[in-house]
Amino acid sequence: MDWFQHWFDTTYYHILYQDRNDDEAQLFMCNLTSFLALKKNSKVLDLPCGKGRHSIFLNSLGFDVIGADLSKNSITHAKKFENESLSFEVHDMRDSFKTKFDAILNLFTSFGYFDEDEVNIQVLQNLKNGLSKNGVLVIDFMNVAFVEKKLVSEETITKNDIDFKIKRSIENGFIKKDIRFTADQKNHHYNEYVRYITLDTFKRYISAAGLKLKHTFGDYDLNPFDLETSNRLILILE
Repeated sequence: MDWFQHWFDTTYYHILYQDRNDDEAQLFMCNLTSFLALKKNSKVLDLPCGKGRHSIFLNSLGFDVIGADLSKNSITHAKKFENESLSFEVHDMRDSFKTKFDAILNLFTSFGYFDEDEVNIQVLQNLKNGLSKNGVLVIDFMNVAFVEKKLVSEETITKNDIDFKIKRSIENGFIKKDIRFTADQKNHHYNEYVRYITLDTFKRYISAAGLKLKHTFGDYDLNPFDLETSNRLILILE
């Protein structure tokens, strides 16, 4: 089982990351959909969607949204919010979609989980194949140079009386997070691995997948990307 299949499907993952900034996420969605000039009732795919926070908000803006994620537990939770124009399903981004979308959003560093470049390129090709004519793909990734500069190598984060001991490193082309904690009378150990993907590497992936890079932003306010100061790398692809 891949690390993300195991870790993302646990309750502990959601405990550790429970304080994600919903205001920031909603501001990003407003800025993004305004920039893209998405029309009401446009068909949008949020992949992977986690428990659906972006999907639910996008739907409240008037879009027809499908949220998809590999985590069955997350999808079970998200399904509580379904309606006629919002649905959720279990899906692996390594598999293609038959449905066509006006916009596909890959948010919050949900790319680069895989060891081989070929698999990451295949994911982009799958997403491309899910786009309708004039559809747009958005990749919201981290600026790896900024992350490396600001990397905290070791810390303890306490959530719900659980002390998560976290070590971070950059090894063999991956930004790695080692997570250890004791909960429910057991010792737990999980890892997160995300490829160290620069803008130049993304451009190579994009070309190989037959996509075109239209715009590059460096934060959720959609300011220009700066290698030294931007905390995000947001790519608008067609």
